[in-house]
Amino acid sequence: MKQNFIMKKALTTVFSLLLGFPIFSQEKTEDKGKFTFSGYIDSYYMANFNNPISRTNVGTSLSARAFDQKAGQFSLGLVQTKMTYSTSKIDIVGDLTFGPNADLGNYGNVVGRNVGSTGTALAIKQAYVGWKATDKLTLTMGQFGTHIGYEVIDAPVNYHYSLSNLFNNGPFYHVGLKAQYNFSEKVYLMAGLVNNVDNLDDNNRAKGLIAQLFVSPVSGWTVYLNAISSNEANADDKGKTPDASYSLFDLTTTYQITPKFMVGLNAATGSQSGDYQTLTSNPKFVKNSGTWGGVALYSNYSVSDVFSIGARYENFNNQDAVRGLRIDENTGVSVNSLTITTTFTVADGHLLIKPEFRSDAYDKNFFKNGDGVDVKSQSTLGLAVIAKF
Repeated sequence: MKQNFIMKKALTTVFSLLLGFPIFSQEKTEDKGKFTFSGYIDSYYMANFNNPISRTNVGTSLSARAFDQKAGQFSLGLVQTKMTYSTSKIDIVGDLTFGPNADLGNYGNVVGRNVGSTGTALAIKQAYVGWKATDKLTLTMGQFGTHIGYEVIDAPVNYHYSLSNLFNNGPFYHVGLKAQYNFSEKVYLMAGLVNNVDNLDDNNRAKGLIAQLFVSPVSGWTVYLNAISSNEANADDKGKTPDASYSLFDLTTTYQITPKFMVGLNAATGSQSGDYQTLTSNPKFVKNSGTWGGVALYSNYSVSDVFSIGARYENFNNQDAVRGLRIDENTGVSVNSLTITTTFTVADGHLLIKPEFRSDAYDKNFFKNGDGVDVKSQSTLGLAVIAKF
């Protein structure tokens, strides 16, 4: 049998040389791929020093906090289940979220959502296919998380539990097609076409442009230059798309100064003219022309494998009232926020315990205290628990 096998391999090699092209035998190794299943559950308790009657941290516009919106009560955050299948040529991702924060992070794409927050929503966070066309080029189509910003929806990935205003004012996700070309391990370029911002279904016939340039100038330093430009106006009653423009430019960078100490920066500037997804049933959101922007500074220090501490300072400016963080459709705000978080990593890295203090100081009255008096600032002290698998 061994001699027959050797003879077969020899004849295959001879015919391959004579014919000028390789002949592949059935002995070629099959790329069976790899399936993974992961996710997390998070919950929190936030004590609000204003002791608001509403028992919330959201303020006048209901948007002062992204996910940690409840005060003075134990609250469930998000349940995530992520399934991936990967081979040398393809990546398939199905990323589902459940719970009170599912509709907050994926509004416009919630299964069975009633009016208002369901508290038990199911949302598609991501669902896409990535084709590795070459060693350097990957094409991705479906719904994917936004490339813009420093922070993400996934609680285990962020150092701080409460999310920045830059994150809270979007975007969160896109539906479309993008291509990424890796020039090297230190440089890649991504560009694509998407329906619009934070919606499963397109609201007009226009398509948005997205782009990202990644550069790693030196070891430990990463730089992401991000952009999106689109027309977010709702189509009129004849199906035509009105003139409008939405654009956002974002810089995200981190530098690992030492193995224990890291610093980061997120800066963004955006502009809007014309309609932005205005619903006729909700006319208070018709003022959509203006600019917004902000900057957030981060620092994290790992004292040990178990304990670390981090701080975030952020300034966010929405004086033109074109994003959600505002008093009403004509009155915008600016805010300075300081967040200090400690993290205890236990249970072999599967459990993150995060005590956190945050203080927000606005330029206008944005909250009410327990006596119903308007105040400009809010401070919270809380505990978040994140279990991942």
